[in-house]
Amino acid sequence: MEIIKPGININFMGKRRYAFFLSVIVIIIGILSLILHGGPNYGIDFAGGTLVQVRFPQPVDLDEIRGAFEDVGLEGAIIQRFGAEGVGEYLIRLERTSSDLGGFSAVISEALTKRFGEKGFEVRRTEMVGPKVGKDLRSKGLKAIIFALIGILIYISWRFEFRFAVGAVVALTHDVIITVGILSLTDKEFSLPVLAALLFIVGYSLNDTIVVYDRIRENMRRMRKETYEKVVNLSVNETLSRTILTSVTTLIVIVILFLIGGGVIHDFAFALLIGIIVGTYSSVFVASPVVLVWEKKFPKKKKR
Repeated sequence: MEIIKPGININFMGKRRYAFFLSVIVIIIGILSLILHGGPNYGIDFAGGTLVQVRFPQPVDLDEIRGAFEDVGLEGAIIQRFGAEGVGEYLIRLERTSSDLGGFSAVISEALTKRFGEKGFEVRRTEMVGPKVGKDLRSKGLKAIIFALIGILIYISWRFEFRFAVGAVVALTHDVIITVGILSLTDKEFSLPVLAALLFIVGYSLNDTIVVYDRIRENMRRMRKETYEKVVNLSVNETLSRTILTSVTTLIVIVILFLIGGGVIHDFAFALLIGIIVGTYSSVFVASPVVLVWEKKFPKKKKR
C-alpha cells in the first residue's frame, strides 16, 4: 500500500535550514520552561513522598480535601483532579514518607473519615517512595538514556559509517529533549512510565532513521555520479510512504490509549504521542540533513 505516488521529489534537503531553525526554537522554549519550573515535574517515583488516589461519590472542593489533611498535621498536600471531568477522583501528593505504609494509610483514612464520613470516600491506592530511592531512580533513568545513545552510536558506526551514527544520535537527542520540554510546558508528571515512553521513542525513531539510511547507502552505490544532496533527498522521498504509514498506524493506537486508556496511563500515552510525531519529523528533517551537513564539512575521500 502506498499513499504517496512513486517518483515524488520533494526538496526536503533544500528546506533543512528552516527545519533546523524550527527545532532550535522548540528546544529553547522547552529548556526555558524546564528552567522556570525548576526542572521536570517529577512524580512520586523520582521525587519521593506519598501518593494517595481517592475517589468520592461526587466532585468535592480541593480546599476541603487539603483541610482534612491539615487537621491531622499533614500540611503541604498537593491535590489534583484525576480522570474524566465530573468524576470525584483525586491524586494527593505528600512530601512526607514513613517506613510503615500500612500505618500511614491508616492516618490518611482517618483524616478523610473525620471530614467526609466513613462511607464518603474510597482510597483506591497508596504509594510511597523514599527520597533516596527517588534520587537513585532519577540517576538510573538518566544513565539508561545515555547508555542507549552511546550503544546506538557504536552500532550505527559499525553497521553504516560514523557520519550516519552522528546523524542518528543527534536526531534521537533532539526527540528526547523536545518531548521532555513539551511535558514541562504542559505540566505533565515525569514518572517511570514516562521514562519508559522516552526509551520507546528512542527505539521507534531509530527504526525509521535506519530505514532511510539503508536506502541512502543503496542509492549511493548505484548513483555514483550524482551529488550527495540529491542522493539523500531521493532516498528520503523513496521511503516517505513507508515512514508515514508506519507513523499513522502507530498513532492510531496511541491516540486511543490517550483518549480512553484512563488516567493511570494518560501521561505515558501523551509522551508517546508527542515522541512519535517528533520522531517522524526528525527522521526526515534532522537525521538525514545532519549526515548531509557532515559530508559537506568532512567529505569522504573517494576510492580510486
